[in-house]
Amino acid sequence: MLFVVLTLALLSCGGGRERFQVEVLNGFTPVKDQGKSQTCWAYAMLAAIETEHIMRGDSVNLSAAWVERMMKEHETAAPASGRAVGWTLISMIGKYGLVTYDAMKTVDDIPPRFAFMLGAMYTPLEFAHSVCAPGEWVALGSSKAHPYYEPFLFDVPDNWEHNRLLNLPMDSLLSVTERAVRRHHGICWEGDTSEQGFDWKQGVARTSLLQGSTTDDHCMAIVGLARDASGEPFFVMKNSWGTRGGYDGLLYMSFEYFKQKTLAIYMTREAAGW
Repeated sequence: MLFVVLTLALLSCGGGRERFQVEVLNGFTPVKDQGKSQTCWAYAMLAAIETEHIMRGDSVNLSAAWVERMMKEHETAAPASGRAVGWTLISMIGKYGLVTYDAMKTVDDIPPRFAFMLGAMYTPLEFAHSVCAPGEWVALGSSKAHPYYEPFLFDVPDNWEHNRLLNLPMDSLLSVTERAVRRHHGICWEGDTSEQGFDWKQGVARTSLLQGSTTDDHCMAIVGLARDASGEPFFVMKNSWGTRGGYDGLLYMSFEYFKQKTLAIYMTREAAGW
């Protein structure tokens, strides 16, 4: 399966957009469009898994539609909206498996009975375990209201599974995330995109206009690192709103925005250094 690695020139120029100097750009599959679906959590976590496999020299392109369909058919606790948190993806594929994007592109497609990869046939559960081993991924967060280095309940409405996050100081969470990206690992970010400082049209999220409390709005994958003209560090984010706006589906999030508006980070144990 094909994956995308955009060039420095594409990311740093064009149409009056702000220029960024890209330091790291990891491999990722083509940007997808979740449309009216509220399953950004599935798209972002699958994008992180895809990048993780590209780093290992393996290419997979995975179906968010399968996950959404399985959740709607089997999870009575799931809201009709389809909203959830990033860790829900890990839970869903652990229960119901996974298939490739080409096998099921929309939630209305007929769910396939098998998944095929490199000439091999798998059941959906076998395929899910081949791309995401049980216990491989960890969920991290930062909350001053709970003891650091201990799990705490991720207390947001979309966490209907009552998942927990390992609590790290925010500076540590930022450091672990930056290090993992530099080592080419896949990362899923969950946090607040409702602020005026988050400008999808311009493709930039900054702290200059931040206001209000942090809410759980959106998930995206982190695929790179960059700096603006003043040298301020940014993460390169892969979104799931198609290629409209931003930088052909990518967005630059400043480290300061990350520190103020991040709720959860998902990565492999290897990426976290455990």
